[in-house]
Amino acid sequence: VSWLFNPTRSEITSLDSGNIDDILNNADVALVNFYADWCRFSQMLHPIFEEASNVIKEEYPDKNQVVFARVDCDQHSDIAQRYRISKYPTLKLFRNGMMMKREYRGQRSVTAIADYIRQQKSNPIREVQDLEEISSLDRSKRNIVGYFEQKDSDNYRTFERVANILHDDCVFLSAFGAISKAERFSGDNVIYKPPGENAPDMVYLGSLTNFDLIYAWTQDKCVPLVREITFENGEELTEEGLPFLILFHMKDDLESLEKFQQEVARQLISEKGTINFLHADCDKFRHPLLHIQKTPADCPVIAIDSFRHMYVFPDFSDLSVPGKLKQFVLDLHSGKLHREFHHGPDPTDVAPGQPIQDLASSPPESSFQKLAPSEHRYTLLREKDEL
Repeated sequence: VSWLFNPTRSEITSLDSGNIDDILNNADVALVNFYADWCRFSQMLHPIFEEASNVIKEEYPDKNQVVFARVDCDQHSDIAQRYRISKYPTLKLFRNGMMMKREYRGQRSVTAIADYIRQQKSNPIREVQDLEEISSLDRSKRNIVGYFEQKDSDNYRTFERVANILHDDCVFLSAFGAISKAERFSGDNVIYKPPGENAPDMVYLGSLTNFDLIYAWTQDKCVPLVREITFENGEELTEEGLPFLILFHMKDDLESLEKFQQEVARQLISEKGTINFLHADCDKFRHPLLHIQKTPADCPVIAIDSFRHMYVFPDFSDLSVPGKLKQFVLDLHSGKLHREFHHGPDPTDVAPGQPIQDLASSPPESSFQKLAPSEHRYTLLREKDEL
C-alpha cells in the first residue's frame, strides 16, 4: 500500500471525530474520500485523488474554497456510520458542512474528478437580463426565481447558498436592480414556479436571511414527496437508508400515480423521514415485480421494500380507504409485516375459532438492495469474502 499511497504528495486532510465538523463547516466545497486500507480499489484511488487535489489547489488556492479530505473508515467507524458509508471507496461532496445526497459516481480519473469539482464551483444560478425570459421558462421543470435589489446583499448570499445545495433538483434564476423592480413591490422576493403551464406560483414569505427557513421551504418545493426511482438513481436512493414505499404503475397510467400521490400526502406526511415514497415503471422494473410474484399485467401494485424483504399492499383499490395505507406503513415499523409473514396473522387479527396459519416460506427478498455496486467499489462483505 505504501508505494501507492504517499500522503506527503498533497494536502489531503485526514478527518477524525475531533476535526471533521470544523473543517467541513468552513469549506465552501469539500470532497471526502471514505476508504479502507484493505480495499484494493481504495488503494488504487489514493494517488488519483491526490493528483486531482494538486490540480484543483492550483486553481483554487484559498484553503477554504475547496478541501480534499479522507476518512479511514476502519479507524473511524463512528464517522462511517454517521454518514452511512457501507462500500469503499465512497466519494461524498459537502457544502458548508452539509453532505450532498448525490455522491460522486463519475470516472476514477484525475481529469474526471477535477472537472467534477470545477462543475461544483460554477454558479448554479442563471441571471436573467429581461423578465421575458421568465415567461418562457421550461415548465416541465421546477423553477426557483429570486428578485433582488442588488447582488451584494445578505438576501442574495443566502439564496446562493441554497441554490448551491439544491441545484440538482431545481432550476435557479435571479434578476437584479431595475430588471427585477416590478417583482419587488414589497422588497426582495423569491418565487417557486412548479411544473405545469397553468400551475400557480408560490411565494416564499419568510426571512430571506434565515438559511434554515428558506432552505426547508425550497427543499420542500424542489424535492417531490413521491419521487420516481430509475436505474440511474436506484443505488443513490438505497443509500439514503430508508425503506421504500413504491407504486409500480405503467408509464402512461398517470391516474394511479395521482391517486397514490394524493393518499401519501393525505395519510403519510407525518412519516416523511422514516420511509421513501417512490413510483416505478412496471415495464422497466419487471424483476422487482417478479420478487413479489407480480407482472406488469397486475399493475398498479403497491409494495414496501424494507431492504430485508418486500411486502405487498393487499389491494390497490383499498388505497383511498381512510388510514389503510398508513396502517400498512405502521405495520412495517412495528415489525408486524415481517412477523405475520413467518407466523401468520397476529392472534388479535384472527376471527374466533380460526387457527393461526404457520407459513413455511419467508417473505420475498429485497430487490432494490441488490442493485449492482458502481464500478471499482466493493461492499464490506464482498471485499472481505474475496480476501
